[in-house]
Amino acid sequence: MPRSAARTLALLALATALTGAAAAAPVVAAGTAGPERAPGGGAAAGTAVRDADATRVRAAATPEKVPVAAGYGGAVASVDADASAAGIAVLRSGGNAVDAAVATAAALGVTEPYSAGIGGGGYFVYYDARQRRVHTIDGRETAPQTADEHLFQENGTPIPFAEGQTSGLGVGVPGTPATWKSALDAWGTRSLGRLLAPAEKLARDGFTVDATFRAQTEANKARFKDFPATAELFLPGGDSPVVGTVFKNPDLADTYAELARKGTGALYRGPIADDIVEAVRRPPVDPAATRKVRAGDMTAGDLRAYRTKAQTPTRVGYRGLDVYSMAPSSSGGTTVGEALNILERSDVGELSEAQYLHRFIEASRISFADRGRWVGDPSFEDVPTRGLLSQRFADSRGCLIKDDAVLTSPLAPGDPDDPADCGTSGQAAPTTYEGENTTHLTVADRWGNVVSYTLTIESTGGSAITVPGRGFLLNNELTDFSFAPASPSVHDPNLPGPGKRPRSSMSPTIVLDDGRPVLAVGSPGGATIITTVLQTLIGHLDRGLPLVDAIAAPRASQRNQTTTELEPGLWNSPLRAELQALGHGFRQNPEIGAATGVQRLPDGRWLAAAETTRRGGGSAMVVRPSGTR
Repeated sequence: MPRSAARTLALLALATALTGAAAAAPVVAAGTAGPERAPGGGAAAGTAVRDADATRVRAAATPEKVPVAAGYGGAVASVDADASAAGIAVLRSGGNAVDAAVATAAALGVTEPYSAGIGGGGYFVYYDARQRRVHTIDGRETAPQTADEHLFQENGTPIPFAEGQTSGLGVGVPGTPATWKSALDAWGTRSLGRLLAPAEKLARDGFTVDATFRAQTEANKARFKDFPATAELFLPGGDSPVVGTVFKNPDLADTYAELARKGTGALYRGPIADDIVEAVRRPPVDPAATRKVRAGDMTAGDLRAYRTKAQTPTRVGYRGLDVYSMAPSSSGGTTVGEALNILERSDVGELSEAQYLHRFIEASRISFADRGRWVGDPSFEDVPTRGLLSQRFADSRGCLIKDDAVLTSPLAPGDPDDPADCGTSGQAAPTTYEGENTTHLTVADRWGNVVSYTLTIESTGGSAITVPGRGFLLNNELTDFSFAPASPSVHDPNLPGPGKRPRSSMSPTIVLDDGRPVLAVGSPGGATIITTVLQTLIGHLDRGLPLVDAIAAPRASQRNQTTTELEPGLWNSPLRAELQALGHGFRQNPEIGAATGVQRLPDGRWLAAAETTRRGGGSAMVVRPSGTR
């Protein structure tokens, strides 16, 4: 069910008050460091405190949870109405896309705690309208300095996945708070304290539980009950929260308040950091639990040493457009980019639905084969990013696709440094597991700046370990590493290492036309993120679907596996039989991804788009709906 309209109205009003500039002078949140900056980058004057400004509450229209909206002044799309409302309030008050993205992400940490939060990490892609340039931040979690390639092995044998997932062993050093700081320091115009205020209020006052939140809690009940701090927070009275009730998280509100006062560094040193290290090294397990919960080896030094990385984005040309995304440690940009390069040699828009799906599946299969062999953390691995994104390499791989036959998985990779026509080399690498319940948000502002931001704690519910007294779950991101090499004779670029970032599939993407934004898109979904973003781009750019329809279209996902996953809309379609006649094999997946996007319309309006039904539907909002300017 949708969030309470009254509660969302209150959030919008509060957020507007706390983020908006006063008529006489901009404000600075009490206790926060540094001046605020105007959108042009200059320091803003004024010292009025946040509480004084909170009395200036302006009326706000009640937003609804709708999947598409168009208008002026900027746009926000996320999975949650409260989170989108927080971002819109920032834009309405004069904040830019980066400010709004941080406010939206902080609110998602309250309402989507099983998908994202300050205990996780992610990737931030930003288009700067003034420079007409795309920047990216790698805020991926890192392994402790003591980690080596045997991190998930015992006596030379990989441990069961569940023992890595629900453990301190799988917890990486969080990157989300540092990502917020890096983004705001570089491009923001509002202080962190003001941007966290709406989320702090939401955590303290609560939000209305919907069916998705209850279902995700139910799915994790067995894990959650083994950790007293997690059970106390997410299983009140020993059961999952009931749909329609109000869920509060005062510990998270206090944690946000501490970050607002002290800055994000408070998570990396001091009492919060000490609590994280304690939870990882001595997981707070119920003494009556029978689950084997392994300890991790994270130290205070690992937290102090964490840094985000400013990355050069990936870029490929497609149909005269420039498609930008995340470079390794994420495999999103290289894998989506390679598949687009393969598909560009086909007139995908003119193919029948079955022919298009066949080529989409085969291009995905090929690009995942190359991802598995070549992509890892470039600080540790020699990743041939340029070669993977070259048209020459794509052509050498795309010639494997036949109209009347299906490739066999696992398919061997190609060599991007020495492309050979229809060539493969070496042994195929399997697709590693990646948790599916990440979250993605997209934002655009009145100046034309755009943010595409994917953040996660990995599995639904992360490690299941709530930091006692702090109100947030820790990630299990290190399980994205390979637990063991696929073959003793082939190097695996995704084995653990000290301070290493595990490979990701997150694919926050921004598309430009002659240096100006056309659209931005991204999705959660683990390794299916890549195929979701690829299919959404093709659906819109080649097949002519409106962005919201491209997001809503039934999905297929092929990741160099023997069978391709299909959502029910394709599973129950005659297309399945047509493709099976070619030799495709399928298995059903009830739901793949949960994308959001923004689009610049020809008349200057912004369009925000989100899911119509997946995860209960998403929330698309604009500052001023069409008809007002």
